[in-house]
Amino acid sequence: MKRVMVRSVHDAFEYVMDHYYPAGWGDDAVRSDTYAVISIQDTHTGGFGFCFQESRFCKGVLTLYFDDIIKEVEGAVLFSDEQADQIIDFILAHRDVETLLIHCYAGRSRSRAVGAFAVRMLGGDNSRYFQTGSPNQYVYDCLESAWIRRRIRQS
Repeated sequence: MKRVMVRSVHDAFEYVMDHYYPAGWGDDAVRSDTYAVISIQDTHTGGFGFCFQESRFCKGVLTLYFDDIIKEVEGAVLFSDEQADQIIDFILAHRDVETLLIHCYAGRSRSRAVGAFAVRMLGGDNSRYFQTGSPNQYVYDCLESAWIRRRIRQS
């Protein structure tokens, strides 16, 4: 994996569409990198009305539904340990793609937390995620804890 990209839902859609080409015009796609998508969707709206799918360039999609909260709130869904494990499994299974695309509605909190974690999990420096924005600390901490538990079980 060469890069982790954190985007809003709108910018993620634009990135994916840059890979589109009409039949017979494959060389005209703006982008040709392989990617995998972690799509974080809101529960109160039942999602964004579309889901990404695998294609010639998209090698995997993980769609999760949870809200941008840090504690239990009636009517909202808190990020779970099970979802943390799903994200870790997905990242490990898609190490061969060039780009990991992570999005939520705004690309500022939930997806930023997942992006920061992914970079750290893959051995990179994730400090820019904290310097230039506000990752959802609860999501980040759940992912870190799940990763630590996994490494302890494997040792």
